[in-house]
Amino acid sequence: MSVLVRAARAEDAAAISKVVIAALRQSNALDYPPDVIARVEQSFAAPQILGLIIQRQVYVAILDGAVVATASLDQQVIRSVFVAPGHQGTGIGKQLMARIESVAGQHGLQELRVPSSITAEGFYARLGFEKIRDEFHGAERTVIMLKHLAP
Repeated sequence: MSVLVRAARAEDAAAISKVVIAALRQSNALDYPPDVIARVEQSFAAPQILGLIIQRQVYVAILDGAVVATASLDQQVIRSVFVAPGHQGTGIGKQLMARIESVAGQHGLQELRVPSSITAEGFYARLGFEKIRDEFHGAERTVIMLKHLAP
């Protein structure tokens, strides 16, 4: 499986939105109530994704010409890591995270933080992130995790 990881472009916004919403509805819905999923979905419509592409360093994973995953770096915080449900567990998320860590290292960052969903906590732990604390936004629990980067 040959996956291309590249910087997201404006024309990727709709495809990124579809990946995120599919992951929210199928994977995250196992750990969060419907009202939380619905609220989070609103932040990931195509116009909002376009805004994120302008504000952050957003990356996509392309497989067979289609966007199948996304992740972004906002200073030292990793945000919005989503893999299409049919491609979860295939290593694509790990490839995206390797790109994010590489970019962070090029910018001289010594640590990365990620506000993880309950769903993704194990994924980040396998990549060397450690839980710092839980944060609650209403009924939504977010796990704040940290990884120190090699100098």
